[in-house]
Amino acid sequence: MMHRSALLALACGLGVFASSAHAQSSTTGATASQREQVGNRTTENVPAIPEALIDQLNRYQNTRGALFSGWTQEGCVLIGTRFAETAQAHRVCAPLGMREQLTFYPEPLSSLQSAPAGNDGFVFGKDKGGNEFWQLYWFDLKSRQTTLLTDGKSRNDSPLFSHDGRQLAFTSTARNGQDSDIWLLDLATRKSRPLVTEGGHWNALDFSPDGKKLLVIQYVSVNESYPGEVDLATGTLKRFPVDGGKAAFGEFRYVDGGKSALFVSDEPVDGKPQEFRTLRYHNPATGELKLISGHIPWDVDALEVSRDGKRIAYVSNEDGIDKLHVLAWPSLQELPVPALPVGVVGGLGFSPDGKQLALSLNTATSPSDVQVIDLQANTLTRWTRSEVGGLDSSTFVAPTLVRFPTFDQVDGKPRTIPAFYYQPRKPAAGGKVPVIISIHGGPEGQSLPTFNATTQFLLNELGVAVLVPNVRGSTGYGKSFVQMDNGFKREDSVKDIGALLDWIAQQPELDANRVGVMGGSYGGYMVLASLMHYSDRIRAGIDIVGISHFGTFLKNTESYRRDLRRAEYGDERDPAMAAHFEKISPLNGAKRITSPLFVAQGRNDPRVPYTEAEQIVKAVRGNGQPVWYLEFSDEGHGFQKKSNSDYFGAASMVFWQQHLLK
Repeated sequence: MMHRSALLALACGLGVFASSAHAQSSTTGATASQREQVGNRTTENVPAIPEALIDQLNRYQNTRGALFSGWTQEGCVLIGTRFAETAQAHRVCAPLGMREQLTFYPEPLSSLQSAPAGNDGFVFGKDKGGNEFWQLYWFDLKSRQTTLLTDGKSRNDSPLFSHDGRQLAFTSTARNGQDSDIWLLDLATRKSRPLVTEGGHWNALDFSPDGKKLLVIQYVSVNESYPGEVDLATGTLKRFPVDGGKAAFGEFRYVDGGKSALFVSDEPVDGKPQEFRTLRYHNPATGELKLISGHIPWDVDALEVSRDGKRIAYVSNEDGIDKLHVLAWPSLQELPVPALPVGVVGGLGFSPDGKQLALSLNTATSPSDVQVIDLQANTLTRWTRSEVGGLDSSTFVAPTLVRFPTFDQVDGKPRTIPAFYYQPRKPAAGGKVPVIISIHGGPEGQSLPTFNATTQFLLNELGVAVLVPNVRGSTGYGKSFVQMDNGFKREDSVKDIGALLDWIAQQPELDANRVGVMGGSYGGYMVLASLMHYSDRIRAGIDIVGISHFGTFLKNTESYRRDLRRAEYGDERDPAMAAHFEKISPLNGAKRITSPLFVAQGRNDPRVPYTEAEQIVKAVRGNGQPVWYLEFSDEGHGFQKKSNSDYFGAASMVFWQQHLLK
């Protein structure tokens, strides 16, 4: 599920830190670079940002969204949104009512969850400088006091309340720093204990209504998970059998008072393999197994059950478009719901009485906002109205879904790859428009038609088209598609970008001589690999926290992530795979990267360490290329502070102006 992910005005940031700036010339590789340090920001070869561009970007960089995080006891909604530098907790108690900010931290919050009846407050996570060693905190809405719940050292996330709000399950590395165990906390005594210590990565999914059992799951890879149930009194773990031996699982929820369960899985049905993760029902006592969403040939990405157990809601991801379904339980009668705009649905939550369903709704032309459905009246009410910087939202561009042929075939016909295509409203002055290919991370992820202020700026202010492909390895298109880039097939996804370049050359409105590519994390690897193979066809690229060598990445990523990444990329301890990493590494192929490159990195990144950025910058500069480099000392895997994100956004626009548009 998507993921999940940030932004002080650039001029203010420069004003605050101007007196501390210093510049020096440093030599890295064969090319001298101009280095400047301003507060927490270090740049090399990045020119000054023109004031006119800062002004032009200002409104786009002051858009914001609101994410639903639960109902409070008095019927308000808890939301996460940003009104200063970072995303914080807020409360809204009426449709389009005042937003009351509750937390005021310099670091952004994560894992924001409102407690159910029995505890008037919420839990949230917070790390330091993007290092992702989150600590969990309790915020009491009556006293307005905050209490640390975890040890202050380990990595803690995925909090889950029991139905009565008295217990909290969460994932933690506290035991040995490597395995992600499930811990159980008594909120009255604040005492916690390890509950599941089987090794690997575990998450809690649902408490039984009586608070005596817990549904849990061990995640191995996007294609392999193992569910089970824990008796909280004895700690006994009962693993559920997996049809076919290996399968992907999504949400699990108790129904029928805890006697049965709803779950999302791609296990075989009647012995027939399944491509998609569908919603299913199982009653262990009777052995009844029922397929609920089998009529929808797409993944189910979200599932929620009302507290009284009388309604269920789920979201199907249909070719990148979310569809909401609400059913009466146990009749499975489909209940009418208001039509939702084309977009992405997240944060489902039934009200305590089960009569309303809150959700976050994001579309390509509007940032996330909280909407509430009255299930009896079948009405949709907007509870938040997030700003779009004072811009005219009617000028925002929605994409069209296109499919382009790639290098291999399916049933004797060329395989096609989906992409969201954003076209500028204004015709190009010279007849053809430049284009930027934006590649998602993961690779177990999916680009969706969500609001992106940077994309809208490129379209409306710079006249640049944007293509957002879901190359092989993306989720949302079946398990076979997800597995097509694993291990030794890694560069097949890069070939999909080559096929997209061919498609661009065939579009009369696009300028195949002015193509840029950008991406973050695994998408950053894709940028570097695409430049390595297609520098003659790509003008420039921006790599954000990207992998430059899978071998060094696996060696240096945090230990709690290493086995999870080996399942996708391959095991560097295998000599054959290690040799393959050497062969496909952009670091080793840096001499073939001859297009201008901009590398951006957070110093505290636990996923893709900053050394991945430093080594590719040094290697490409060996070609005589004056690579732009940007590093923030208070960020991790991406830029979550507004001032940092704003600066990076502005520097990116200067980069495109100089290397793509001219």
